Amino acid sequence: MEKLSFWDAVWDYFRGHAKLLFLLFSFILIFGLVFSLYRLETEAVFYAAILCLCLGAVFALVDFLRYYKQRLQLLELRHRVIFLLGQLPEPHNAVDQDYHDLIAVMMKESARQSYRADSAITDMVDYYTLWAHQIKTPIAAMRLLLKEEESEQNSQLLAELFKIEQYVQMVLSYLRLNSTSTDFVFRRHPLEKLVKQAVRKYAPLFIHKKIRLNLQPMDCQVLTDEKWLVFVIEQLLSNALKYTMTGSISIYLQAENILVIEDTGIGIAPEDLPRIFEQGFTGYNGRTDKKATGLGLYLCKQICKKLSHTISIESTPGQGTKVILDLNTLDLRGE
Repeated sequence: MEKLSFWDAVWDYFRGHAKLLFLLFSFILIFGLVFSLYRLETEAVFYAAILCLCLGAVFALVDFLRYYKQRLQLLELRHRVIFLLGQLPEPHNAVDQDYHDLIAVMMKESARQSYRADSAITDMVDYYTLWAHQIKTPIAAMRLLLKEEESEQNSQLLAELFKIEQYVQMVLSYLRLNSTSTDFVFRRHPLEKLVKQAVRKYAPLFIHKKIRLNLQPMDCQVLTDEKWLVFVIEQLLSNALKYTMTGSISIYLQAENILVIEDTGIGIAPEDLPRIFEQGFTGYNGRTDKKATGLGLYLCKQICKKLSHTISIESTPGQGTKVILDLNTLDLRGE
């Protein structure tokens, strides 16, 4: 936090009043010059100058203390996100009052614009949330219709419909994550149960792509929110399946409560690794896969932050990617 040095304030004060000091000394010189021209006693000018300087010093000291206090108040308010108009220093002249009134007008206009922006964002979020929920109905109906008759074409359509469901779920999660009404329910859950819940969802893709799954036993419990952690694991499995053409995906514990999802896919370019959790960043793989959104890993990172988990990625192009989820949390009491 920036601090105001006393001597810096003294220097600023006298620099701001340099014209008045120059005028005072000019008057003293003029009086001395006039008295000398008329051959009058210069002691009268000397005593008058001393008296003026003493009176000026007292006045300057009082004015400086007021100035210094005002500077400290303004410096403190600069480091606040929100402050009330009544917390500003009291105006001492017409110019101060004009600045005070100007700040009041700007604060009022800022509050009005902020309210309008918040209202617009709320309306947009409500609309897309409603849309995402409503779109689930025709998706479910299409799934039932496609399952009535087994064929290669219907299987392909079901796979594409599964992708649509994933995108809808991603939209809902994105909207809920930044909502003020998002509720997190922390309980202790068996980690293996949560992982298997995500794996079951992607079982058809494992079979369709002929990707081998190596799922090791996980005898541990984690303090987390079941819905949000399962979403993170699903996103990571989705990415692993998307960029793994042949080989396997392994899920295991590296240490206590540290989950690893490792694949033998195409890997991530070294220059892309520092930015993979940025919103909208797709990297080299994303430019190759034109359908990449750049939201999956961003959501995973933000969710992990809110759950007090951490996520990191290690990858080598052409060899595969390892995602490490540290599911240790703060010492919270689970329900």
